[in-house]
Amino acid sequence: MYMYGPHAGPLHEDLPLAATGTKPSVRAAITRQWRAAHESGRVRVAALRASDFYGPGVQASHIGNDVMRAIAAGKAASFVAPLDVPHDFAYVPDIHRAVISLLDAPDDAFGQPWHVPCAPTESVRAIVLRASLAFGRPLKTNVVPLWSLPMLGVFVPFLKEMAEMRFQWDRPYRVDASRFSKRFWGDATPFDDGVRATVEAHLASTAG
Repeated sequence: MYMYGPHAGPLHEDLPLAATGTKPSVRAAITRQWRAAHESGRVRVAALRASDFYGPGVQASHIGNDVMRAIAAGKAASFVAPLDVPHDFAYVPDIHRAVISLLDAPDDAFGQPWHVPCAPTESVRAIVLRASLAFGRPLKTNVVPLWSLPMLGVFVPFLKEMAEMRFQWDRPYRVDASRFSKRFWGDATPFDDGVRATVEAHLASTAG
């Protein structure tokens, strides 16, 4: 979703591509390339775009394995994002399902972007609280404030990237997947089910 840049409302597929910022500009350039390749007839391309994601075995995520591991151990989970701002998350098995739906689609589904449906928007805190309840542990958190990211980014490259992309976290972040839902399906996995499966997968991977 980087190619859209900052927006106040839900992100939909017809938004203009971002013109500033390193990551947004790179993703915008890639979008122009695949569109040109598709329009030339050289390849058949469609873009499936997902919000931040979570799910069983997920590592690189704001609510990935590091967070699950900390909660399971009764330790404070670390976050580089506000906990109480509404934010859409896509469930990885739903992303897999969307990929299959698009691969099986007729030609008219190609040459355009599609957004993966998400469960109804909630805050990070509301989502990880489910995990803490499933683990039977109190939720403890450490949060790096957004205002500190430019300074910390001088020393930590990942935080420098986060500083550039903080517009994804300083306001409600919602993804409009109505185009995909009308064409394919819209029954995204509820957080109750997705978080439960994520916790169960973590427990299974650490058993014995």
